Amino acid sequence: MRSVRQRRTAIGASLLAVLALVAAGCGSSNNDSGGSGSGGQDVPGADALDKASGVTKITFWHGMKGANGEAVDKLVKAFNAAHTGKIEVTAVYQGDYDETITKYKTSVQQGNTPSVVQIYDIGSRFMIDSKQTVPVQSFADKDDYALDSIEPNIANYYSIDGKLNSMPFNTSMPLLYINKEAFVKAGLDPNKPPTNLDEIMADAKKLTIKQGGKTVQYGFNAAIYGWFIEQLIAQSGSTYCDNDNGRKDLATQVNFADEQGVKVATWYQQMVKQGLMPNTGKKTDDAQAVFKSGTSAMHLESTGSLRGYLDAAKGKFTVLTAPFPHLTASDSGGPIIGGASLWIDGPGHSDAEKRASWEFVKFASSPEQQAAWHTGTGYFPINSKALDLPEDKAWVAQYPQFTTAITQLHNTKPTNASSGCILGVMPQARKASEDGLEKAVLGTDPAQAMKAAADSIKPQIEQYNKTVKK
Repeated sequence: MRSVRQRRTAIGASLLAVLALVAAGCGSSNNDSGGSGSGGQDVPGADALDKASGVTKITFWHGMKGANGEAVDKLVKAFNAAHTGKIEVTAVYQGDYDETITKYKTSVQQGNTPSVVQIYDIGSRFMIDSKQTVPVQSFADKDDYALDSIEPNIANYYSIDGKLNSMPFNTSMPLLYINKEAFVKAGLDPNKPPTNLDEIMADAKKLTIKQGGKTVQYGFNAAIYGWFIEQLIAQSGSTYCDNDNGRKDLATQVNFADEQGVKVATWYQQMVKQGLMPNTGKKTDDAQAVFKSGTSAMHLESTGSLRGYLDAAKGKFTVLTAPFPHLTASDSGGPIIGGASLWIDGPGHSDAEKRASWEFVKFASSPEQQAAWHTGTGYFPINSKALDLPEDKAWVAQYPQFTTAITQLHNTKPTNASSGCILGVMPQARKASEDGLEKAVLGTDPAQAMKAAADSIKPQIEQYNKTVKK
């Protein structure tokens, strides 16, 4: 999830082109064999598979590679084995998240979409507006299928007006990572980690070590990453964009130039200026390398990095985790989940295909498969019942650092702020916030930097909204 962030900002313009096609009636095939009068978005009943002749074949596009890709293949193999002679899923790796959504855009233009597609969190608004998918809520309502075992904060992100649009699949949360030995050496208690930005700065002053005029250990480090701005704004209980984070109506502006966003930029600027934090720029790998090498005592990153950090630190230092910090001591909000979800395509797909896709999505979200996914990848299980299974309990016992994420998720009250902003040009908005943050770090007045960044995204938001409302 993390290494592709630099390329996400190139997606927005192409998505607008797709929406224009959809608005003009050219975004989907007219050969929907499902016979739906609404462009293939009707919900077939369970008998659709019984009526189908032979094996119903569906295609699943995803952006998982390495160990995560192996876990996807294992899940698909288990599903196919359980549905032999009836359903067959073919998983196709499409590259990283950006490449996957770009290829999906092309498939929409050609009227040849996959049956199921994994799309990252900030692509949700586009997926809804493209009108190519059938909400999983519609399938659940059709079958009277309970969705209450999905973690509320995870379901909340992918829901609008209480309707779950896609099935959460791989979910991550932001954490504060700590070098235990560095804390002990500095006389700090690693079991009492800082809880807000002021406390991080205070501890960083004690943790920063200089030798011969050179910093050999920074107290803190993090990439210049828009996701962290989004998290800190949510932690304050504020929304990142208007209209209830785009959930009441289409968002028309971003709020990161408000008080909270300026506080974040000011803090980053002061941390770098005081030598408590290195400026590693926007590249995630560079920021991660600093913590992995033991050159920083505290670090912000996703739960998705935990296993990699434990492996890198083995024999060098002990990695501990703490909840993601609040902006100020008085804040009582919670963080936003990240990751991706599974979308079921409707137009151009038969009733049997749509029904088979729903069966696959249900299978992927089951407690047993989510436990296997969790222990095989480190992503958070979206089904709360997975945490009760013996194999999952054993995994968490082996990696107790992960319990921080579990506790943090369960302690976060679902609100519009913690649900995150769903904005059609969210990739560009994130890029803009990073540009503003970087300028602040390099010396520009934080308020001016963030205002210019927020203003820069307004035309793109307006263009997107006009396209959607055509």
